[in-house]
Amino acid sequence: MVGPQYDFLANPLGAVRSTFDNAIASGSDPSSFDGSDWGALDLFLHFLFEQSRLSQVPVLTPATIRWVKPNTLVRFRGMIQDMLGNEFYVGAYKDDSVWRTNKFMDVSQFPMGSSADMRIWERRLLYCVPVPGLNSWTEISSEAVANQSMDWTSEQGEKRRRADMPVSDDEVQGSPNTKKMREGEHPSLASQSQGAVPDIVGSSMSLVPDLEGNSPACVVKIYDSPESELKLNDIFEFVGILTSDPELQEDTEDTDLSNGLCEDPLHHFPPNKVPRLHCFIHRKLAVRDFLQNNPTVEPKPDFVKGIREALLRHLTAVLGNDDVAAHFMLLHLLSKVHARVDALAVGKLSVNLTCFSKETACIFGKQLNPAIKNLLPFTHCIPLTVEYLNGASLAPKKNYDTNRLETGVLQLAEGSHLIVDETKLEVGILNSMGIENARLLKTLIELQKVEYDFKYYKMEMATDVQLLVLSEGKSNILPADVVVPFRPSATNCSEAVATEALEAWRWYLATVRQLPHSIESEMQKVVENDLVEARQADRSLNPQDLSRWLTMGRLMSLSFGETSLSLEHWQMVKELERLRRERLK
Repeated sequence: MVGPQYDFLANPLGAVRSTFDNAIASGSDPSSFDGSDWGALDLFLHFLFEQSRLSQVPVLTPATIRWVKPNTLVRFRGMIQDMLGNEFYVGAYKDDSVWRTNKFMDVSQFPMGSSADMRIWERRLLYCVPVPGLNSWTEISSEAVANQSMDWTSEQGEKRRRADMPVSDDEVQGSPNTKKMREGEHPSLASQSQGAVPDIVGSSMSLVPDLEGNSPACVVKIYDSPESELKLNDIFEFVGILTSDPELQEDTEDTDLSNGLCEDPLHHFPPNKVPRLHCFIHRKLAVRDFLQNNPTVEPKPDFVKGIREALLRHLTAVLGNDDVAAHFMLLHLLSKVHARVDALAVGKLSVNLTCFSKETACIFGKQLNPAIKNLLPFTHCIPLTVEYLNGASLAPKKNYDTNRLETGVLQLAEGSHLIVDETKLEVGILNSMGIENARLLKTLIELQKVEYDFKYYKMEMATDVQLLVLSEGKSNILPADVVVPFRPSATNCSEAVATEALEAWRWYLATVRQLPHSIESEMQKVVENDLVEARQADRSLNPQDLSRWLTMGRLMSLSFGETSLSLEHWQMVKELERLRRERLK
């Protein structure tokens, strides 16, 4: 039995160069490969998905970045925080009479000669960061990563022993660095080129030696993909080759930047701080993709009913046996923007829990925040004070000196949850920044939009963030969709929750909120009549209130796994609203 021709995990460039050589040998023109693939991608798709090997590809995390070797295949999950534009590079060139390729590499070395002997290609540059507010339960533990990697090492070594067929020099001879590797200038890269498996835990080599903090960002280089596929703030999983070349740092330091027209877009992202990933495959991620145990089960009403009841009991306990607040909290956690009509974001349900004293805020605020963090993958909490408003950078801003989009607190991924704690807000004077920040928060909660500051103009970006406001009285800064006076009757109701229950609740919240929903014609008439009667009985009701009732009806149905509104669930919404309005009196 013949062994593998190349090692997709430890030497992916071998597959790239081998397929390129085969394409050239078959008579293909290198010019035709700009913006297209010559067969390498099909090999990786077959390896990763048809052979189900994606789980063997190491995930780039703060734990793994210390031992992952350059030029190996990795996965990176992150949010697109900035788009750095396009980069031109020498995609193919002639080495004597033989065509070589630099695709999926950083350093473009080639013999200086006629321009006819090289092909200039283009790739897109994305600056990606770990998802803001990502909670620890979504991440694979460092021990699991190490064990997974050791299993991969053992398996690859066993395959080589069985096959007795190491990767040949022919596979890597197309590398522009081959000569240097043989001369020993980059021994770590040389061993990698020959198919060596990376050392795992305990390696003294760090791919990013100057990494600061525990959240590695990554410059992702995109090939052959339409621009519309990747948008700012989207979450993606990228699979590709992780690169690190010392020459790249030297070139960056030596570049003359006195002429701003020729500035390297990556000048402010030195490779010793920010790794590069040359992407083969990318896929957009949803909240469900961050669940550790994600069963492929249909959320049928009979199945989800028990999960709903258990989660509602848990929320009631966290909220001091306040059943009304717990029901609103459940609907809030299931809300999402599912449509936009003119300036309105349809489907959102922000909640303002009021009547917090300093004592209740201390008790229940401390219970509520970790409870939500345990249920949702991306969560944030803003302690709203005058000092915070006057000093915080909430809006992303474009820095034209560095040509970067500098992130702000409100640059969040779709599906994020944000608690705004106003219980510590005291009398004070807002400066110009404080007034602007208050306006930004108001726009976010009302329209689900964040205003980006591009210095010469402002641009509104649509978002989808669940907002929960905790305050003593009705918030004057954040006009939530629904105000619920908080009435706890106990202080120590919350108990430890089993991991199995947490996983079931996470699956439930991530799944049922994605279900489609409709209102049958008969129920439409019932709803319309009820809304007319309610408006006649209480002239203070406005169109926003009636629209909110429809949103609550939709969310109530979804909470039971139902995809159409029933009379029973509509009656539940009306009763919940009656109890809330009684509290407001």
